[in-house]
Parts: sequence; structure tokens; C-alpha cells
Amino acid sequence: MTAVPPQDKGRDPSARVYAPDFLTELFRNPLDPGYADAAARRAVAPPSRLRRVLARPVSVVVLLVIGLLFAVAYRETMAEEPGRAKARAGLIAEIKQREAETDRLTARADQLREEVSRQRDAALSGSQASRLRTLEAGTGLGRVRGDGVVVRLADAPRDKDAVTGAEAGPSQVLYSDLQKVANALWAAGAEAVAVNGQRLTATSTIRQAGEAILVDYRPVTSPYEVSAIGPGSMRDRFEDSRAADLMRDVERTTGLSFKVRDADNLTLPAAPQPRLRYAEPSVSPSPSGSGVAGSTSPEPSGSGSSPRPSGGGR
Repeated sequence: MTAVPPQDKGRDPSARVYAPDFLTELFRNPLDPGYADAAARRAVAPPSRLRRVLARPVSVVVLLVIGLLFAVAYRETMAEEPGRAKARAGLIAEIKQREAETDRLTARADQLREEVSRQRDAALSGSQASRLRTLEAGTGLGRVRGDGVVVRLADAPRDKDAVTGAEAGPSQVLYSDLQKVANALWAAGAEAVAVNGQRLTATSTIRQAGEAILVDYRPVTSPYEVSAIGPGSMRDRFEDSRAADLMRDVERTTGLSFKVRDADNLTLPAAPQPRLRYAEPSVSPSPSGSGVAGSTSPEPSGSGSSPRPSGGGR
């Protein structure tokens, strides 16, 4: 049995006593008690007339200073806007100029490649030239023509939010979508594949830089057309692929456009000549006087080192 404290004698046992806590007190009295004390002091002893008279000009001066600061900031922003617009226009013009120059050089390179092919065919025998053309077509270094399939992907239309008027984030074609479609076409039996006219080879890359999609470092934009030349069964095999099922599901859920059609007499251009790099052994000549006369195995400078290749890519 527990003894009842004297202060609790006579208290209703069913009554519960809640100790005040911080959150309960915060919700009951959200304002700091100091505000109530200040209001009570003003009610008892209102501010002097001089203080009330001086308070108004000070408030007006503060508002004028704030307004002046906003005006100066706005003026500076508007003054810099023509310079930014001019710089942006200059960059756009330079980009278009570089693109036009790149297209001109690409066309010139195609002409020279065809001239080299004609000269080569004239120098080689008929069987050797035919075999070389077949190898070029298979590796993507030769222009090919034939029947095939065109897969068209396009970004969803840009809708605007009904409340804010801002553009709602549209569903855009990703570089991985183009990768999936191209790989599915290869798996379906494609003999040649191109994305917006960019021929794919064994060393081609499809990647993203910011919001731009690059195919072999050349930008491509929506709508994207993945053209493939291959056997007649290629379309059916592609339609049954996992990539096609995924793109159809994306089309239903996001509004992205995904269409597949047959194409007769497709012409796919040749890919640019790859830049091949070869590994070369790095052998330094022995310094004068360090070698032995008649030695058949010179050593590189530095004791204990052996000749080894310097590395390199493909």
C-alpha cells in the first residue's frame, strides 16, 4: 500500500492533471508575452507627440530609399538586357555559321570519298573491288540502298499549365530510347542503321549533353527517324521486341510519338572515316657510352626498366 501525500488528500481520484509542455503552450499562446506587455504599456502611457511626429517622416524616408533601390536595380537590369540579347544573337549566328560550314565540309568529304572509291575501283580488279565494297557496306563506311524499316520518335507536345500558364514538363525522347531502338533493330537483323541521316558503325555513340542528343558528336533533334535496311522479317521481329513494347507503353502514358513503317528503296549515307590509332612501342635510344659495342639488345635509359608499349586506343 502506498501512502497518499497530504496535498493530494480530498482531490477527485478520477481527475487528471496535465503538466504544461512547450508545444501545448505554443499553440495556446502563439505570441510572445512581450507583445502584450508592450501594448499594455502603450495603453497606460502613450508615446509622446514629438515621437509620433518624428515617426512619420522616418517611415516615409525608409520607403523612399527602398523604392529608390528597386528603381536602380530595375534600371540596371534593363540596361544590361540589350547586351545580353546581342550576345545571345551573336552566339546563335555563330552556331548556325559553324553548322553550315560543317555541312559544306561534310558534302565535300563525301565527294572526295566517292572520287577515291572510283580511283580505287579503277586500280583494283573487279573481284577485289567488289569484295572491298561489300566490306565497306557491312562496316558502315560505304553508302547502301535497299528496303527496310523507319522508326519515328517525337517529343510530346508542349502543354501549358492551366493555373500558372507555364509550360508543363513534356515527355521528351531520351538518348537511351534511341539506343534501345537501334539495338533492337540490330537484333532484328538490320544490316545498316542510321539516326537522322547519321550512319551507325561499331564505334558509334549515342549520348546526351545537356538537353541535346548527340550521335557521333553530331546533334540531332526531334523528330528522330531511325532508318534500318534489312530482311523482310525485320519489322515483325522488331515489333515483338522488348524495346518496341517499352516505347508503346511510353507512348500511351506520356504522349510521346512512336511510329513504325516500312520503307522501300532506302538510301543510307556512309559514316565518316574513323580515326584509327595504333599502339607503338616506346623504346628510348641508349645514351652514348652506356651501351656495349656489338650489343644486340639495347636497353632504354633508366636501370631496371624494360621496353613496353606506350598505350593508345583503337
